[in-house]
Amino acid sequence: MDTPRLRPALDQVPAYVAGKPPAPREGLTVYKVSSNENPNPPLPSVVKVIEEAATQVNRYPDMGVTALTDALAAHLAVPREQIATGTGSVGVLAQIIQSTCDPADEVVYAWRSFEAYPIVVAIAGATSVQVPLTADHRHDLDAMAAAITDRTRVVLVCTPNNPTGPSVQHAELEAFIAKVPKDVLVVVDEAYLEFVEGEGEVDGLDLRRRHDNVMLLRTFSKAYGLAGLRVGYAVAPEPVAEALRKTATPFGVNLIAQAAAIASLEAQHELDVRVKEIVAERGRVLDALREAGWQMSESQANFVWFPLGARTPDFVAACGEAGLSVRPYGTDGVRVTIGEPEANDRLIEVARAFGPA
Repeated sequence: MDTPRLRPALDQVPAYVAGKPPAPREGLTVYKVSSNENPNPPLPSVVKVIEEAATQVNRYPDMGVTALTDALAAHLAVPREQIATGTGSVGVLAQIIQSTCDPADEVVYAWRSFEAYPIVVAIAGATSVQVPLTADHRHDLDAMAAAITDRTRVVLVCTPNNPTGPSVQHAELEAFIAKVPKDVLVVVDEAYLEFVEGEGEVDGLDLRRRHDNVMLLRTFSKAYGLAGLRVGYAVAPEPVAEALRKTATPFGVNLIAQAAAIASLEAQHELDVRVKEIVAERGRVLDALREAGWQMSESQANFVWFPLGARTPDFVAACGEAGLSVRPYGTDGVRVTIGEPEANDRLIEVARAFGPA
């Protein structure tokens, strides 16, 4: 029977595997620690703005996302012409690939890294060039530079890296950018930027100011706790930002999301306190796991990575029995979000009982 013809490129698109909610357990509080969500609800001031905005949803949002663009430009001290918004960082990522890649063009990125990368590249008909991480789960920037060809249009650098956790240092990223041709766009994916601490970490805005082929990709989903509203943004060279606005879904960033994002920027101090609490919990969990004999990578995000290999399914099952829904990545390992202290305590208990390899 004849059927509508679809693009052959779709046959190459891997399925996105979302974090699953936990299965109910009688007599046990269950926790979803599989999606890197902020365990805290929105701030009361943000909830109030959301409630007020909800009374206006009979109207279309501002398609130009004007108020949020202006707020971001002021918050980051960049020209508003360098700001582009979208439906979460994934939405902006899709706009990037649509703006830069024709079929058979190449996109270079580390692997394993953010699961959406191969999806958006394949949908565009472009080719993924995946460069293996180092033994300590970090970007191999020298190998990534060597993988660039005449067909390369974009290089994606996820820092901190999702799902493994380590971040790239500013000096090494600077050295890497110097090796990248000026007509290749370097996208610094900073979805977990707010959770980074320590010396020598990437100053994305500095790189953006000094390199015309560097852009930043950020989101309100993680530290700001607005994952359900889907709003992300880019800080990019003006021609790139203009292209991202052209490829954006009209009215994609809804009215409530815009209002909540602006209110969150205005509540930055309160949000910083929450982020510090999550970072402190991350340190507590990593210390406890290392004391139990686990060799853990130095996560700079709001999650930890267990490089379990073939033991991955067994660890997922053990967590499930304890009421924790975690995120497996094939037989590479398991990523677990830093959640409520009770959930973190339970993870430590499971990991101790399971034991390192």
